[in-house]
Amino acid sequence: MTHEEIIREIIAPSGTSRAAERSQLLQYLCQIQHQCSYIPGDAITQLATRLQMPASEIQGLIGFYAFLHEQPRGDYDILLSDSISDHLLGSRLLLQQLCNRLGVAPGVPRADGRVTVDTTSCTGICDQGPAMLLNGRVISRLTDRRIDHICALIEASTAVTQWPAEFFQVDDNIRRRDLLLSEETAAATMDGKALRVLLETDGNAILDVIEKSGLRGRGGAGFRTGMKWRFCRQAESDSRYVVCNADEGEPGTFKDRVLLNSYADSVFEGMTLCAGVVGASRGYLYLRGEYRYLLEPLQAVLRQRREKGLLGQCILGKDGFDFDIEIHLGAGAYICGEESSLIESLEGKRGIPRNRPPFPVTHGYLNQPTVVNNVETFMAAAKIAVLGADWFRQAGTPESTGTKLLSICGDCERPGIYEYPFGVTIKQVLEDCGAVNTQAIQVAGAAGTTLPVADNGRRIAFEDVSTGGSFMVFNNDRDLLDMVQNFSHFFVHESCGFCTPCRVGGSLLKNLVDKLVNGHATHYDVGEMKQIGSLMKRASHCGLGSTAPNPVLDLLNHFPQLVESRLAHSGYEPAFDLDAALQEARDITGRDDPGAHIRTET
Repeated sequence: MTHEEIIREIIAPSGTSRAAERSQLLQYLCQIQHQCSYIPGDAITQLATRLQMPASEIQGLIGFYAFLHEQPRGDYDILLSDSISDHLLGSRLLLQQLCNRLGVAPGVPRADGRVTVDTTSCTGICDQGPAMLLNGRVISRLTDRRIDHICALIEASTAVTQWPAEFFQVDDNIRRRDLLLSEETAAATMDGKALRVLLETDGNAILDVIEKSGLRGRGGAGFRTGMKWRFCRQAESDSRYVVCNADEGEPGTFKDRVLLNSYADSVFEGMTLCAGVVGASRGYLYLRGEYRYLLEPLQAVLRQRREKGLLGQCILGKDGFDFDIEIHLGAGAYICGEESSLIESLEGKRGIPRNRPPFPVTHGYLNQPTVVNNVETFMAAAKIAVLGADWFRQAGTPESTGTKLLSICGDCERPGIYEYPFGVTIKQVLEDCGAVNTQAIQVAGAAGTTLPVADNGRRIAFEDVSTGGSFMVFNNDRDLLDMVQNFSHFFVHESCGFCTPCRVGGSLLKNLVDKLVNGHATHYDVGEMKQIGSLMKRASHCGLGSTAPNPVLDLLNHFPQLVESRLAHSGYEPAFDLDAALQEARDITGRDDPGAHIRTET
């Protein structure tokens, strides 16, 4: 098919309202990008005419999402993960090898238009890295030999569908099971058991059980799930929505990938249970763009549920129990993991966080009451409905009931998924995953907490060390400044740019971290880091800005000796080499005499 035919087919009239079509704009663009390798100008024009909106607004949307482009990317669009966990495994050298073999510069399409090589933020394959995306498909466990094989396939113009299947293998790597993942409870949500409990009782009874269980959101914020569902149920409206946040963008987190791969039926059961409780007729799974390879398997699970009468009209034969789920793809924007940004993206907009209040439970998707919960939360809710509150409360602590899935990677022998009762010590986790000679642990991803190994007696719980699931290990051979530098660049790249504290403060902080890494920072710069970080935490518009300085501030607070050892011994030094900056001028003029250099006093 030509690009014109592809575009016409994707944006063919659907018979829905303009508002509904407008909310599909990002999905149209994702489909066009996937099939054409970019968004052609005529597609922008047709969409602008069809949706009666300025073309500039569509271009602004394309510019916001990292996976959308107005210029061709070629038949092979390669994105290597730039996460620190991949760096630990040698991804930077592999990127150089790949570019050298293919004759490309990062981010620049090759002259023949066949291939583009670039980097992307964490791909969610941290336990099987280094990893990359190829036309939206994951290739894990990259090695020198595998890179050479990939280059040979590209130069031979081999269709991706003909590449070795083992390239695309992604394992679950479940290392420890407890309440949610145990084989004993596997059947708890099969064949709609949670929905049958709902129909045998009622929404209030389910709410009572969820509240009694103490279930709190597993995405990191920890808001009480039963309370959220009750608020949505009580909100005055004729329309309500249920949204599953599967935009797992926090570096080092990959538990939702595993749940969607092997436990999707339980996740959808939890969403449908929630819909029956709050009175919603429509649900959305917001799937991060890096997990596009899961799209078809997830759609197959949805079809199976419809065939079994667990989705659609009159679920399980109950008149009025109508609910269905649609999958929306993200397009490479970390900020969309924040629930109000996710809702904006669902509506086909840039993922700019909303002012709150009002909160999504009363004014969410399309300004209607909306429940937004994490993948793990919906799965837990479905099992609680069947097995009861006491079953769930048998694990955990009084404030943090149940279990937590941890995504463990980094310097350990056994990376993967570990399910623990809340309250487990960091020391126990380190022992179980085979971590030795540990220097530091990064809990809850880039936005989380950097802890020295001396703090390994602390516990994973909302009342102590809270986490959405990421647990990275760094041994004594690692330079923690590499991690902090990676995170500071990550936050600048992922900032939505809406507020000044995050947009400007993040860039200033990144520059100061670079200065420290390069050996030019002084005590004055350390003071600047603390001041800028404190301002960002107080004044940023959303959680991204307020948590972005965490890695820097934790480094200064918990590892002062490391910082001190890297400071320049002077009152002030510039962040760059002044003499080196004049090299281009010397090359142009042909001068290299002493007068063409800046003399440095010693």
